[in-house]
Amino acid sequence: MSEEVLINATASETRVAVVENGVLQEIIIERSNRRSLVGNIYKGKVCRVLPGMQAAFIDIGLKKSAYLHISNLVGTHQTDKTDSIDKLLREGQTLLVQVIKEALGTKGARLTALLGIPSRYMIFLPGSSNMIGISHRIESAQERQRLKKIVLQYTGMTETPDTEKTQLSTYCDNYAFIVRTAAEGVEENLLCADMDFLCQLWKGIIAQEITAKPCSLIYTDLSLVLRTIRDLIGTKIDRVRIDSPDTFREVFDFAKKFIPESVPLIERYSGKLPIFDLYSINKEITKALEHKVSLKSGGYLVIDQTEAMAVIDVNTGTYVGERNLEETIFHTNLEAAEAIARQLRLRNLGGIIILDFIDMEEPEHKDQVLQTLEKYLKRDRAKTRIADFSSLGLVQITRQRTRDSLEQVLCHTCPTCHGRGLIKTI
Repeated sequence: MSEEVLINATASETRVAVVENGVLQEIIIERSNRRSLVGNIYKGKVCRVLPGMQAAFIDIGLKKSAYLHISNLVGTHQTDKTDSIDKLLREGQTLLVQVIKEALGTKGARLTALLGIPSRYMIFLPGSSNMIGISHRIESAQERQRLKKIVLQYTGMTETPDTEKTQLSTYCDNYAFIVRTAAEGVEENLLCADMDFLCQLWKGIIAQEITAKPCSLIYTDLSLVLRTIRDLIGTKIDRVRIDSPDTFREVFDFAKKFIPESVPLIERYSGKLPIFDLYSINKEITKALEHKVSLKSGGYLVIDQTEAMAVIDVNTGTYVGERNLEETIFHTNLEAAEAIARQLRLRNLGGIIILDFIDMEEPEHKDQVLQTLEKYLKRDRAKTRIADFSSLGLVQITRQRTRDSLEQVLCHTCPTCHGRGLIKTI
């Protein structure tokens, strides 16, 4: 499979497209005046504690106070041991918090006090009990064991008389590492350098927190372009093409310093056509805002996005099949399963998603449709969970939502119909 990343950068916005075999799979758009807050760490100030909701509102310097639930304060597995959030937080108290979800609609940003700082190969979790996590996408048992051993040896080094390592342990007490997918097959010295970098970064954050005023930014994650390079390079990406000379130099210098093996993959695009015309990406973006998605067979999907959830309906359309009705329905649903996985990524639909496949009689057909859906959702970087067919023949999916959907980024509500798209008949 050929996979590449196209980056279109201007003064007003940056657009990143992930293309597989010439077909757009994912588009991320970030405006210069509205950069993503996800991953940022703030010195927050508690402005309201709500025991009835087991949550608190935290002032982090934004227009709206952000929301912190108790499960993001002590960990989900510990909430049953805690009587109430008002025993952990009080108004006026300051604490380090991290944005895990952008403000969406009328809701403020979602926070966690369980911080996670990503780098190329690791995620550093300060304040967590000493543990090691390995990405589930690394399937080889031998490789998982090798990576675990490297991290164990590294954390063991903090107990040696070595001055530098002993000093690091002072700032890295009670911490955890999660090994990312990109670490698969990487040499030990590079992984240890990554962990060193994260420990030193955390040391700087702690030092800054001491002098920082409440409701101020302590740490900001990389820009969209650099996050893309950090997170995608090494995950079967064959090429990265960038149309902006300044952005190309920024990415090239970043890759040369932190990911030298990726430098040959990075290209400066100087073609006559706009970079997003290479694979008709602008046309695909326009299609991704439409209500109806056509399937090659003649069937189609209808996608409705609401504040509560997204609903996707599958229809046979003009497809009449060749053998019998059950086979026609089965092949339409198989094709729809692949298309749905792509549309979820492309539109960045999150939260609860209900899929209304055409009713099937054969249990084996239902299993194959679910397996197809799972297969194509494995390519999705957002976490997804799929439930089995319900008694009503519906499939429920939950997909991680951290930022606005494509529709929310590119569109605004019609001032006449207020988003309903309806007018009263005569």
